Amino acid sequence: MSLYTRYKKYRDKWWALPLFIPVLLLPVINIANTFASLDGRDVALYYLPLALMLSLMLFFGWAALPGMIVALWLHIARNMPPVEAIGVIFNFLIPIILSWGGYRACVPRRYMVSHGTVRLMAQRVFWQMFFPATLFLVLFQFSVYLGLQTSRLEMEGVSPLSLRTIINYQALLVGCFTGVPLCYLLIRLIRHPRHIHSYVSQLRRQIDPKIRWPEGIVWWVALVVLLLMLLRPMNDNSTIFSTNYTLSLLLPVMLWGSMRFGYRFMSLIWTPVLIVAIHFHYRYLPVYPGYSNQLAITSSSYLVFSFIVVYMAMLSTRQRLVHQRARRMAYLDPVVHMPNLRALSRALTETPWSVLCFLRVPELEVLGRHYGVMMRIQYKQKLAEWLKDVLLIDEDVYQLSGHDLVIRLNTEGYQRRIETLDERAKQFRFNWDGIPLQPPIGISYCYVRSPVTHLSLLLGELSTIADLSLSTSHPESLQRRGAMHLQQGLKDKVIMMNQIQHALERNLFRLMAQPIVGVRGDNYYEILLRMENADGQLITPDAFLPVAQEFGLSSRIDLWVLEKALDFMNCNRMSLPGLRFSLNITPSTACGADFHNTVLNLLKKYTIEPWQLIFELSESQSIPHPEQARQTMRYLQQMGCRVAIDDFGTGYASYTRLKDVDADMLKIDGSFIRNIVSSSLDYQIVASICQLARMKKMQVVAEFVETDDIRDAAISLGIDYLQGYSIGKPDRLENLVASAQEQAEVA
Repeated sequence: MSLYTRYKKYRDKWWALPLFIPVLLLPVINIANTFASLDGRDVALYYLPLALMLSLMLFFGWAALPGMIVALWLHIARNMPPVEAIGVIFNFLIPIILSWGGYRACVPRRYMVSHGTVRLMAQRVFWQMFFPATLFLVLFQFSVYLGLQTSRLEMEGVSPLSLRTIINYQALLVGCFTGVPLCYLLIRLIRHPRHIHSYVSQLRRQIDPKIRWPEGIVWWVALVVLLLMLLRPMNDNSTIFSTNYTLSLLLPVMLWGSMRFGYRFMSLIWTPVLIVAIHFHYRYLPVYPGYSNQLAITSSSYLVFSFIVVYMAMLSTRQRLVHQRARRMAYLDPVVHMPNLRALSRALTETPWSVLCFLRVPELEVLGRHYGVMMRIQYKQKLAEWLKDVLLIDEDVYQLSGHDLVIRLNTEGYQRRIETLDERAKQFRFNWDGIPLQPPIGISYCYVRSPVTHLSLLLGELSTIADLSLSTSHPESLQRRGAMHLQQGLKDKVIMMNQIQHALERNLFRLMAQPIVGVRGDNYYEILLRMENADGQLITPDAFLPVAQEFGLSSRIDLWVLEKALDFMNCNRMSLPGLRFSLNITPSTACGADFHNTVLNLLKKYTIEPWQLIFELSESQSIPHPEQARQTMRYLQQMGCRVAIDDFGTGYASYTRLKDVDADMLKIDGSFIRNIVSSSLDYQIVASICQLARMKKMQVVAEFVETDDIRDAAISLGIDYLQGYSIGKPDRLENLVASAQEQAEVA
């Protein structure tokens, strides 16, 4: 075992540092003690040994007792009679032990000694200043009264409220208040000298970052000038600035430093300044009539100034640190713990030229639904760590909402580095509960110049290009693909979104009805939607429904269509009895947990029977929550409504879904129906779908029946319902009433 290892192992034993430190420090500390003569007898202005002993107990605990006793015996009670020496030692030990125990009881968190913490200020003031100083003075007065400390009779006050007692008490208070942090720091540095690096680091962190060197120089000059004026010997030519008036001028200078330089710095500066100012008190406090009162007032100034300077330093430091932490948190995502979009904007502002690299992982959303949100969070964190190995020091990975990340790169050799980044991303493997996951990552990039005024719009363009990268399997450049075209596309989407919202607010949607004829005579109508623009022209759903789906407006449109259709059925139940409508619903509506209750309430409101409604859910669209959609469809069926699968054959895993789905009707996509006469392959596909539907006891609807030959072929295959221009074209919903009246007149 090396010597240093032995030192670290045994340094806190009572016979090691706790024994030697008080013996070595007490004579040094005694130099700071200051006494004045009042009416021919000594009175204390600053007394530090009590603070040293309390600091030793706070640092070493019970192990400090032997060293404290030895130090007191050698340096304070050496020439005293044994009984008096024992009394002096107990005069120190009793208040120190009780103060230490009280502080431990009130601050149980590892007996924390944090002299710069505002929330511990009350405990510090009481247990490290008021209580030990008060008890020490009471025991001293009592022991002198009993004659146990005959050598210190001259220090005794006549009464507890005499000037001598008050000045001694203030000396103990200011000594404990300023001396405990100083002595604690000295002990810590002796025990572990490298702590000076940590202390300096904390000191620099607490200094206001807005301070510049001219302000520091001005502050130091003001402090030195005031000290020189204060300590200048008085003579016949002295001015008011050579009196204790200058001591009052020190307060605003020290408050200035407290608010700007922080607690660590000011605790190092104020205590030595205070000790020097007290030690040379005779330079600005000459003996003259009323000297005792002036000495008491000046002694109280030492205490009050110390409290104000220290407390203001604590408050300003805490406020500055809280502000800095709030600023740091503002640039950090609280969930993923990665730099956010605001941090990216700041980084782009600080760098003249940058390269933005956008990473898109669309399958991460699906994986998050299956494995939980923690999987998505950890995936982003691990991917960011994996990619940082190829980044420079000033480059970083930034968190975006959803399943996207963005990287800021320097412009030097960025083409080669993006290829390296792409290779690194493709090598990434993420294990979740032992399952290796490797979703594809789309990468797009562009170089930008500071300032970037429309960062959100730029990221949207990069996101679109990243989708293209998923199909090409290599990074795509925004500049090469044409940003203007993308920007115009985004602008068109926003315009369309505003038109949709305007149409919802002003009822500018129009309902169309196309007949669906049953081979057994049970006909119904499919409700088709159109939107009227500013020129009065009708816009087809292909133009506005994808935008509505992207911006979360599709459910509102579905509910609008449902309520308008039910209202029409209610108003025309006499002229159109037994009318049935088929309504298309989007995946977001189907996944709504409360959609079936909404349907039930509307049916009751308009007194419509559930069998009069058929809900069509497109099989060609991806359903974000398939289990919730199946449950919603099941509730609708239990109510009495019918459910149809629309566009069957064009979606994902159609036959597998047909095996699992529980629908009433199946609409075969028109791309198969229109060619069943000319294409034997399409004919066989439709025949197989019809056979599977019959096995599932589902009725089949054929779309795009545009000729008589297609109609005959569909009927021969056993299709139950026909829809198309050969059957009937879409017409305004209001015209159904007129058509019914014409048919009644003909009949």
